[in-house]
Amino acid sequence: MDHSFVPSNEVQNAAMQALQERGIRIEDIAELTMFLQKAYIPDLTMQDCIESIEHVLKKREVQHALLTGIELDLLAENGKLSAPLQQLIKQDESLYGIDEILALSILNLYGSISFTNYGYIDKLKTGILQELNDKSSGKVHAFLDDLVGAIAAAASSRLAHRYRVKLEGDVFLS
Repeated sequence: MDHSFVPSNEVQNAAMQALQERGIRIEDIAELTMFLQKAYIPDLTMQDCIESIEHVLKKREVQHALLTGIELDLLAENGKLSAPLQQLIKQDESLYGIDEILALSILNLYGSISFTNYGYIDKLKTGILQELNDKSSGKVHAFLDDLVGAIAAAASSRLAHRYRVKLEGDVFLS
């Protein structure tokens, strides 16, 4: 039996590179995270948001979701999928839903507040999400917009939980 594996740093580097190649900066996601939490955490900084996003991006499940979703977007963008999947992803068919299911795999890591944050940001399509949903560019972001929203929502949830722990004086921080 082969027990070989892909080293964690290779997976993380590939996920980060995939985001960068699709034009996504950590700061873009941090703006979404800030938008979601600024009313609830006094003195929240962009650096706090960036650190939380970096923590989320270290999770292998998040990296896997990114690599899978971005790859499917690229394949659809290049017309490499079979019908009808090609059309469903390229058009970002509203009833397709698998793009949201992949995003939910990220949200599951950070509790129920991440789900409500995700639903809110996904509906508003603010910041980088508005750009990713602009179909006039010819780029396919059926998965990426949901994944970016999920990362922001997860980072936001993480910040909310850590803030509560801080308020309560608990020494355990997740």
